[in-house]
Amino acid sequence: MTAPVAPIRWRIIALFFVHALAAGAIHTRIPDIQLQVGLSEAELGLVLMGQSLGALTMFFFSSFIIERFGPRAIILGLLPMMAISAALVTVLLHPVAMFVLLAVNGIGFSVTNIAMNVEADRIEASTGTRVMNTCHGAWSVGFLLTSLLGAALRGAHVPPAVHLWALAPLIIVLVVAVVAPMPPSAERAHSGENKRKLAWPTWATLGLVAFGLGAGLTEGATRAWSIIFLRDSFDAPTWMESMALPALLVTMAAGRLVADRWIDRFGPVRVARVLSALAVGGMLLVVLAPHYLLALAGFALVGLGICVLYPLMLSAAARLGDRPASENVAATTLIVQLAGLAAPALIGAVAEGYGVRIGLATLLPLLVLTWAMSGRLRSREEG
Repeated sequence: MTAPVAPIRWRIIALFFVHALAAGAIHTRIPDIQLQVGLSEAELGLVLMGQSLGALTMFFFSSFIIERFGPRAIILGLLPMMAISAALVTVLLHPVAMFVLLAVNGIGFSVTNIAMNVEADRIEASTGTRVMNTCHGAWSVGFLLTSLLGAALRGAHVPPAVHLWALAPLIIVLVVAVVAPMPPSAERAHSGENKRKLAWPTWATLGLVAFGLGAGLTEGATRAWSIIFLRDSFDAPTWMESMALPALLVTMAAGRLVADRWIDRFGPVRVARVLSALAVGGMLLVVLAPHYLLALAGFALVGLGICVLYPLMLSAAARLGDRPASENVAATTLIVQLAGLAAPALIGAVAEGYGVRIGLATLLPLLVLTWAMSGRLRSREEG
């Protein structure tokens, strides 16, 4: 018997929300942990590579693991690990320990991220309705809420350890409540005969990466550096420094929640071109802003501009149909994460020598590339 559509859709949307709660809290406390450990910007950039490195080690194998155990079991096992590893960072205050724990956090993030995107795509295929962008909208709402909570707790001088250790058991309870009753969805049909253990990129996935890379790296960089940018570049109150990330996430969440209607009406290529142009304009406003309020406005424009670019890349990869969707999603995400491995160190090195403002400016060419490659979505999503 086929399970009712509405409960399945709401559970996958809720799962994205909970995933964001688990992933986002650590980012709001990185500036505080940086000061506790005594890291410079360049050293912090190297330590932050741990998360990308942990994710990178799993992307080759994540498709095989997901196909072997199923998205539901993977999420139940690894999502709680994300919350616990983030909390441990606040206790083991050493650069090496922080690097290792962020690597563990990255492993949990990468595999659960692919698993829930694959599950969302399977639900789209089985129900015939879009849900991917709404799921990512729920993720942005969750990330926004955990960022606002982090901003409030930073303003109240609540230690990072209290914040993250109180959050961990709540995440575990929510994961069990949302995922345990979730029925498995049928795998999307594909033309490939063999399921390989390693999800190697193909020319088709590389073309999609060229489109989505700028949005993926911009989102990751702003999570790590936006608060530090306001702290180091302006004489702003502490609570206002913490609003940089929420400014981006508010517009990102709002855009994603209505994006499915935009795409149905105007098509993915036109939507991607308009939004990527907004992202370029927003990042220019950030790096040229003479006042922190203009920088916040720039982050808000960036959030709207990149809101659905990365989900569009993942959805297009899942629909390629030449092999299991998990392989194409994993291969596409692998390349983005491979680039993300070097990005924190690059931005950190540039920030050390020229300031965080110039470090963020290094993202502009990638956003221009995203605009130029928007046409890659035409054959994947339209027709």
